[in-house]
Amino acid sequence: MQSLSGIGQYIREQRTAAQVSLRQLAQATGVSNPYLSQIERGLRKPSAEILAQIAKGLRISAETLYVQAGILTEREGTAEVRASILADPHLQERQKQVLLDIYTSFCHENAHRKEES
Repeated sequence: MQSLSGIGQYIREQRTAAQVSLRQLAQATGVSNPYLSQIERGLRKPSAEILAQIAKGLRISAETLYVQAGILTEREGTAEVRASILADPHLQERQKQVLLDIYTSFCHENAHRKEES
């Protein structure tokens, strides 16, 4: 499981990459500015519900935050794909995040289809 500072740092990195201020994120998520600040500094452990609100405000998948927070485990094979995307010097940080979100979404969708069949 990630440390509190780990998930907070990840959220801060995503917020910075999205060029969203802490105040803007607070307004978009309905989570108070001081509480978001405490999460980012590793002083508070956000619930799954708060993580979902933050993900929505940052326009990233909630699953990505759940994995970072240790709520979900990363699926087999995704580590290599993620590492390749993150290591690509031709992509901007926001482009990398969008690709990761799309990839995660497809994996999630396919897992549900597999469970249903």
